[in-house]
Parts: sequence; structure tokens; C-alpha cells
Amino acid sequence: MAKLNNLVSEVSATQSILGNVESYTSLCDEPMYELLEKTSEDDYDTDVDLEGKPSETITEEQVYRKACEDVGVSPISYYIRHHHDVHLNLNYRCMSPKAVKALSIALVTNTSVTTLELEHDGINAEGVQYLMEMLVENCFIQTLNLSNNELRTWGVEVLCKMLPLNISLKCIKLSGNKLKSNDAAYFADTLSSNFRISELDLSYNAFGDKGAELLGQMLATNESLEKLNLRWNQIQTEGAVALSAGLRMNDTLKVLDVSYNGFGNEGVLAMGETLKFNNTLLELRLDTNHINNEGVTMLCKGMDINDNVKILCLSNNPITVDGALRLLEIFRKNDKSNLETIRLKNVLVNDTFMELLKTVTHDHPQFQIETKGIGGSIIGSRPGRTDPMKVIQDYLDKRKLRLSDFFRNMDKVGNMSVPVPDFRKALQQFNIPLDLVQVEELLSKLDQDNTGTIDYRNLVNTRNRMIRDQREQLHKEETRQRKEKQKTQRVLKTLKSAMKAINPGSSIVILPSQVKFPDIHPLKSFSSQCSAGTSLSSWHHMGMPISSRYSVPILSSVQMHRPFSHSSNDPSVSGARLNSSIRVHSVSQPDLLPKSHVCSLSCSSVTSNLDVDPVTKSRPVTSFRTVQASSFGHK
Repeated sequence: MAKLNNLVSEVSATQSILGNVESYTSLCDEPMYELLEKTSEDDYDTDVDLEGKPSETITEEQVYRKACEDVGVSPISYYIRHHHDVHLNLNYRCMSPKAVKALSIALVTNTSVTTLELEHDGINAEGVQYLMEMLVENCFIQTLNLSNNELRTWGVEVLCKMLPLNISLKCIKLSGNKLKSNDAAYFADTLSSNFRISELDLSYNAFGDKGAELLGQMLATNESLEKLNLRWNQIQTEGAVALSAGLRMNDTLKVLDVSYNGFGNEGVLAMGETLKFNNTLLELRLDTNHINNEGVTMLCKGMDINDNVKILCLSNNPITVDGALRLLEIFRKNDKSNLETIRLKNVLVNDTFMELLKTVTHDHPQFQIETKGIGGSIIGSRPGRTDPMKVIQDYLDKRKLRLSDFFRNMDKVGNMSVPVPDFRKALQQFNIPLDLVQVEELLSKLDQDNTGTIDYRNLVNTRNRMIRDQREQLHKEETRQRKEKQKTQRVLKTLKSAMKAINPGSSIVILPSQVKFPDIHPLKSFSSQCSAGTSLSSWHHMGMPISSRYSVPILSSVQMHRPFSHSSNDPSVSGARLNSSIRVHSVSQPDLLPKSHVCSLSCSSVTSNLDVDPVTKSRPVTSFRTVQASSFGHK
């Protein structure tokens, strides 16, 4: 009789589990955002069934397999084997939207994975939405790599709307996602008030100058970003100036990579001015930016004062040994400098450079500089030889002699012609400082027909041609210096205007009056449409009270609670559940705001107008945890 009772109990427990599985199967046939509303808090309020016996525990592997079965995809064996790993690498998997959906369901309650790699997986807009819905619930993933996928504008918009609702992400990698200038507006708007993201990789996209201007505005107000990668983004002078202006106001960024852009000497001039004031940047990468020796000199004006930068990368720029010597001289003169590494991997140096390097490393043993090596035909610029005719003219001017007097002393016959040997001998007798090379060069000019004699008229013509060439060269140099001065003034004026526009200490607001976004209807439960900044050339200013600068809350304290209600069909009760699921408290400048201006974000404020979608007549998704708990009896 006892065995029969035990058998009956086991059959009852099995039927209970099968009932839950059947319920989950029926739910998964519907859209994901409708799953939550089909469940009730009573389904997972306790892990003990009505008969007082503990219910069966469903493993994460079972959850993932069941999700794959319901959406109609094959499970990823690597995830089954490694779902307990801290670093989950799912790169190069070519995942369809359904595969991403099944993975997202499994990751909702995964507490092991902190780094999620999804690079080169072909994830499109639909797949991104499933991932973002999962990240609203998951509070363990800290690093997300979505590089080289197909996010584009739609995916970036969904991602940026998720960030205020996530409490764990710190590092986001979006390299190679074909992002354009207007897409930077989403990051500028979100990260200006989201102070949890510390590392952002936006390399190998196409933000250009307009995107760089928007990101420069973000840098001026962001208080958490420590690493920013903008390598290969078609950023040129205007974008470089905007980034420099934002960096000047920033006090948290430690690593900035802007390699493989087009800063040029003008852009690096603005960066040099910024380095005079920035005291937090530790590593600056300017490889392949069309910077020559002149640009190095402009950068050194900031490095001469900066005492914080430790790593400076300038490889693959048209810099010679002269520019490398300039960097060493600045480092040797700046006693407070903390430079540890300079990278000039394409520069061939000479013995002079090596001698100076020995002196520098003697005083700073930790310092190292990476160059291409010593020797070769390219060892720096050689000083040009002085025109021999100019040497003779300077000799005569110093002794207040005329050219005719000089020639008459050599012309013993008086026929205004001197043999070449006599002319050479006279140069030695008068102690004119000409070496053998200069003498031969002068004779080739004076005796072009190889007659063996030096005619006075040829000597006068050579002197006049020298004077004319010298005046032309002086005029070119003055013109070049004037243009460089005008260019420098223009860059500094633009930098000053950009700083004034984004200075958080002034009563200036940047209005998003020109950047327009497509009418996209992504994740319903996220925040409202992102605002965007305008280009540097068309920023609009408007007076605003200083206290309003602190109206954007810092999401520094987020608490998530499991909602409780007795009926999921009552809209009012559903609103109460959403309101209690997330609470955000602002701690930024509490004394500067009146109580009426304190902005506290909650799910009710985010989704108050989205409880029922006007198109689908259904509610947006808010939780995956409810689906799994109710389906499998897992709390």
C-alpha cells in the first residue's frame, strides 16, 4: 500500500510539471512582449506546491533547450557547455533572430556570464531588440561586444533606450556597425546623463566631423567614461576641434584613441591646447593622422605643460627625426612630465637622437621610445648649403667693398675676364669661407659654356639672380608664416567657440534643431525618443537658469523588485506592478534643486503612455523572469 501511495505521488508531481511545460509551450507561440501579461504573481510566489512538497527545479540548460524548441532553432552546443562561464564567447555564429531570441530567454536568469561576446554574428535589428529586452532584466552582464554586426541606426536607437534601464553594463563595443554621423546623437543624449558606462568602442564606423561634434558635447558633460575608441571614423579638423573642446571640459577620460583619422596639423593644434588644461588623460593615440614635424611642434606646446599623459602614439605619420628630437627635448625640459612611452614606429633616427636619448633615459629610467631603427638614407633633414654667391656678397658687405672692386683685384689685364685658375686662387687668398663643393658649384654657374674664363658680366648676373631668388624665398616664407598664423588663429577661435557652447558652467543650452531621426517604433517599454545635438557650425544658444543644468538625474542608485499583484488583467494593477519594478534615485547636486525640479525615473514614467500599444493592442515586454518562473515554478 505504501509503494502504491508513493507511485501516485510521483505521477501527480509529473503531471504538475507537464502542465507547466504545456503552459510554457502555449505561451511561446505568441509574441514575446505578450508573455508577461499571460502570467500571474501567484504562479511563482512560492516554490512549494499545494501538497506541501517541493517542486522540481528547472536548469538553465533545460530553459535554453525548451526555448530553442519553441522558436524552432537548433541549440548552440557551445552555450550548453559553457553557460556557467564568466566569459561567454559566441563570436562568428551567424545567429538568426530566432536564435538570438532563444539565447536571450536563457540569459535572463543567467547569473554567471559577465562578458558576452557576439561579434561577427550577423545580428540585425530584430535580434538586437531581443538582446536589449534581456538586458533590461539581466543585472550581471558588464561587458557587451556587438562589433561587426548590422546594428545601424535602428539598433543603436534601441540600445541607447535600454541603457537607462540597465544597472550592470560598463563596457560596450560597437566597432564596425556602419554607424553614421546622426547616430552619434543617440550616444550624446544617453551618455550625457548615464554615468555607468566606463568604456565605449565606436571604432571603424563613419561618424565624421558632425558625429565627432556630438560626441564632443557628450565628453563635456559625461562623468564616467574612461576609455573612448574612435579609430577610423573619418574625423578631420572640425571634428578634432570639437573633441578637443569636450576633452578640455572632461575630468574622467583616461584613454582616447583617434588613430586613422584626418586630424592634420590643425586638429593636433587644438589637441595640444587641450593638453594644457586636461589633467586626467593618460593615453593618447594619434597614429596615422597626417601629422608632420610642424604638427609635433604644436602638440609639444601642450606636452610642455601637461604632467599626466603617460603614453603618446604618433606612428605612421610623416614625422622625421627632427620631430622625434623635438619630443625628446620637451620631455627633457619638463621635469614634471610622467611620459613613459612614445611610439614612432616608422621614424628612422640618427646618432644625434641616440645621444640625446641616453641623456633622457639616464634621468628617467622608465622612459622608452619606439622607433624604426638607426641608419639608412633617411636619417632626418639635412641643413641646406648656403649659396656660394651669397657667401661672397656677405664677405664684401662686411668689408664694405663693391663687387667691381673685388673683380678688379683679380683682373690684372683689365679685359673684365679672369681665368678659372686665377679666380680659384683669389678665393683662397681673400680667405672667403667656401668649401670645395661650394667653389665647384660657383664655377659651374659662372662658366656654364666651359670657356675656362670667368666674365664679370656673368658674375654680376649670378649675383643679381641670387638676390632675386633670396627675395622670392623670403616672400614665400613670410606668406607661409602668415597663413599658418591665420590658420592657428582660426582653429583657436573655433576651439574657443566650441568650449563656450558646451561649457557646463555657463547658462547655455544646445538645442537639437536640425538633426532629424526616422520614425522608428522600436522597443515599446524604453524611454522616449532621444534628443540630438547639431553641428558645431550651427549650434543655437538660449538663455536658461543655472539650476536647470542639474535637471537630468544621475542613475547612480537603481533598485529592482519583483512585482506582486493578484490579477494581471487589471490595467491599473499592471501599472502598479510596473511602477514598483524599478526605482531610480538621483544624487546629483541635491541641494541645488527645488523639490519640484527633482527628476526621479521610474517604470511608470517611462511606460505610462505605452501600457497598450495602439497598433498591436498589446502590452510591451517588461520581464522575462516572470515567464520562466511561472512556466517552470522557478523563483
